[in-house]
Amino acid sequence: MQALFAKAALARRAGRYEEAEAAYREWLALEPENPAPAYGLSHLLLARGAFAEGWAMYEARTEVPETGVKKPRLSFPEWRGEPIRSLLIWPEQGFGDQIMFARWVPEVVARGVNVTLLTPPSLLRLFGDLGAAVMPAEGSVAIPRHDAWCLIGSLPHLVGTMPSAPYLKGSIGGRGVGVMPIGNPRQVNDANRSMPLGTADELRQLGCDLAPQVTGARDFEDTAEIIRGLATVLTVDTSVAHLSGAMGKPTFVLLTHDACWRWGSSDRSALYPSARLIRQPRPGDWEAVLRTLKGCAGL
Repeated sequence: MQALFAKAALARRAGRYEEAEAAYREWLALEPENPAPAYGLSHLLLARGAFAEGWAMYEARTEVPETGVKKPRLSFPEWRGEPIRSLLIWPEQGFGDQIMFARWVPEVVARGVNVTLLTPPSLLRLFGDLGAAVMPAEGSVAIPRHDAWCLIGSLPHLVGTMPSAPYLKGSIGGRGVGVMPIGNPRQVNDANRSMPLGTADELRQLGCDLAPQVTGARDFEDTAEIIRGLATVLTVDTSVAHLSGAMGKPTFVLLTHDACWRWGSSDRSALYPSARLIRQPRPGDWEAVLRTLKGCAGL
């Protein structure tokens, strides 16, 4: 199986996605109980818009140790999509992931389900308008019993829709440009997705830096309030990209050559219609990204 893994990984890095998908499918057919090929295949499927199969395969993430995604141990059952009256949604992964997956929370609420969203404190106020009760995931938490629970990243598979309309409070118009050239240095791929010092400074010259250590933002709602007053946001693949896109704000997302699966393969996003995607033409070529950005955004 090591040969199939290497073949899939090499083809994916080289942009030969059909070859990579074929290798993952061959590996999965030989080892249907192994979560690794299913998880790898999910990224390729989701990137090309095959959402139904892709989200189903994405469920394998909880069995792949490298993801760090673990199911909680609770006294009530995991939700499988059946009719229920109350649901606890459990957080997972980074802030950007949780903002992205939050689009499905109103879909569950619309079904008449009483939803409680367990969320990091920095997202608590931001998620207050989703129609769910919000509970801070901090310290010792007393969780009331619900009919069922699910991970927030399982919502797309369980709900079965692909909502793309803005779902966080936004605004029409605005003045000025907000920029975010770097992400969280603790993120595993941050060395690639964040701009190096020189190009980061060049991007900062195009607008106001949205980093909380610069703005003084206490949480994501504070940053959202700043974005509401702006005309445009320019950002690398970090939580601000998801925040601005979820608000429907015109956003330019600046991506690496081999960008994360969630951004697809074109210059438009199925997740955020207000976003324009600009990719490196070659690995590490941020200067080309900035040149394209300045031409597209009229800067």
